[in-house]
Parts: sequence; structure tokens; C-alpha cells
Amino acid sequence: MRILSFNANGLRSAASKGFFDWFVAQDIDVLCLQETKAQEHQLSDAVFRPAGYKAWFKDASTKKGYSGVAIYSRREPDEVRTSLGWAPFDDEGRYIEARFDNLSVVSFYIPSGSSGELRQGFKEEVMAWLKPIMDQWLASGRDYVLCGDWNIVRARNDIKNWTGNQKNSGCLPHERAWLSGLIADDCHDGLIARPEHGWKDAFRVAKPDAVEYSWWSQRGAARANNVGWRIDYQIATPGIAAKVIAAEIFPEPRFSDHAPCLVEYAG
Repeated sequence: MRILSFNANGLRSAASKGFFDWFVAQDIDVLCLQETKAQEHQLSDAVFRPAGYKAWFKDASTKKGYSGVAIYSRREPDEVRTSLGWAPFDDEGRYIEARFDNLSVVSFYIPSGSSGELRQGFKEEVMAWLKPIMDQWLASGRDYVLCGDWNIVRARNDIKNWTGNQKNSGCLPHERAWLSGLIADDCHDGLIARPEHGWKDAFRVAKPDAVEYSWWSQRGAARANNVGWRIDYQIATPGIAAKVIAAEIFPEPRFSDHAPCLVEYAG
């Protein structure tokens, strides 16, 4: 099973750059999108509906043309969920879950705090609210793959300019501690002990020591110089994480300021 996660930073923009032509050639089973930046009725053209796939969307209802997530799948899910029960998060179009038998595939878009204190505060509210939900999912007996843009790096191998970003949103110590505190591996920066039972960073299951990035600032020559951050993840429950075969980040072709992130699972 091949699952692809991609922050499109505007799905219409990514499509105009050939994203769907590229996507169809990758033999993907489930695609999780973030930042569609559109309402579903604006994505009815055939380019957004590739043959062999069905699509489900959760648009932002509070601010049109903002945020938004989607899932494309070859197989019809048993159920699609679009609400976690907290309107400030749900109404920004930040969660959609497709359920297939005992597997849930989620497309998540965790808020960025880079625009200022107000949004950083909201991001931290989301982090605190989301942890018990993730704990419940982890203990549920279901397999989960949580795809998306988490807007947080974990450790030095996940960001080019480690020292210079210690006071910037996305690399703040308490953010890194929160994310790595959910994940039972050693690919963190020592701010928090590895949990005895936890989620798995699927990319790190396949590539524990790799230095690869999934997002680059659009300022300056960040992409040309590979001054990037790895903030796009597939966070998986241990059972399905044990089935990880391979992981790949695709910095080229460029469809967005983010790169598509692929994980292949056995079965």
C-alpha cells in the first residue's frame, strides 16, 4: 500500500504545475492533501478527478480559500469523518479521516504559528487538545496513519539551520518536545524521554539517519540551497509502522513550497 502526503499550498496552483499528471504515474493507493485553498465546488474539473480515484474534501468554512484537506483513494472507504468535535479546528478544514476495515488514514494540517503570537497561541491550543485524542487512537486497537503538515521539526536532522531557528515557530523546544513525546523512537533531540509505547515516524522507520527536507521558505534562495525543514510526516501506530517498506520525499518536480512525501507499507 502506497500512501502519499502533500501540502499543495493551493491545489489549483499545484494542478496547473502538473501535479495530477505526476501523481497518476506514482501508483498511489491513498493521497492525503493539505492546504487545498479551495471550496469543493471549485475542484469539479476533470483535472482534479483523475481516473481510478474518488475524492473527499473538508473545506474551511470560516475563511474561504484557506487551509482545507482532502483524501483521494482508489478504494471506497467504509466511512469518511471530517470533524473531531472542536469547531475552531474543524471549521478551518484541518482534518479528514478515511476508514478502511481496521485502518484509518488521516489528512491533518496542524496550524502554523509563524505569523505571530495569536496563531502561535492557537497552534499550542491545538497541540494540547490533540494529544489525548492521539492517545485514544493509539490505544484503540485500530491501525492509524496520520499524514500531513505538522509545522514542527523533530531534531537537527530535520532542519538545515538548526541553531538559527531555535526561537522560531516550528523549531521551538516545547514544540519539538510535544511531537517527539508522542513518538517511540530515538530520532529526537533529547528534550524528552522516548515513550515506552508510542507512535512511529514512518519516514524514520525507513530512514533513521537521513537528512531530507519537505518544505523550503519561498524567500531568498532557500530551495536552491536546500535550506529546508522536514515538517511533513506520516505518523503511524506501531502495527502498521512495522510494515513500512520504503519512504521517499520528492523535492522535484516542484508543485508547491512543500514536497510530496511517500511511504510504502506491506500488504
